[in-house]
Amino acid sequence: MRTRVKICGITREQDALAAVRAGADALGFVFYPPSPRHVEVAQARQIIRSLPPFVTTVALFVNADRGSIAEVVQETGIDLIQFHGHECPDYCAEHGRPWIKAIRMQDGLDPDKAMADYAGAQALLLDAYRPGVPGGTGETFDWRRIPEHLAGRIILAGGLTPDNIAHAVRQVKPYAVDVSGGVEAEKGIKDADAIQRFMRGVQLGQE
Repeated sequence: MRTRVKICGITREQDALAAVRAGADALGFVFYPPSPRHVEVAQARQIIRSLPPFVTTVALFVNADRGSIAEVVQETGIDLIQFHGHECPDYCAEHGRPWIKAIRMQDGLDPDKAMADYAGAQALLLDAYRPGVPGGTGETFDWRRIPEHLAGRIILAGGLTPDNIAHAVRQVKPYAVDVSGGVEAEKGIKDADAIQRFMRGVQLGQE
């Protein structure tokens, strides 16, 4: 099965279109004001309206209230919600969209238990853990911690770059990978060449 790719932290139309041209399957929009990749609702709506068909759009939230999520869903028509905070499974399921749950791989975390706890999720996104930081650390974690029987059901994130993605795909064999900082010229601004190299690395990892 082909490894899918999500390019996250999109803030500009030209970056979104560059990612699509490179073959990205999904684009992520960060609705978390402390993030340097935060995007306003109107800005995200304009970018999403510029996209061709068959590109999945993902809204990322961190412990957001219901009203904020409802506004984004209504105004942007987002396809999928990604929860990156301490949201419980019941809360994740309340918003009328399929969803994925980000799990930070801190010491002692059991991926099998997390999968069982969030059984209603479309997938789990496994990310690196740094205390107090909900994501976007640019750090990897020990991929050997991912049970082989779960690999085809997870999205691998955390410190992925054009230089390590082929090795990551080859070792983990995830359903999908998620990259943000690893393909940026600066925070929130993507590098079209880095996106191309990242996509080639994904392909190389599957050969």
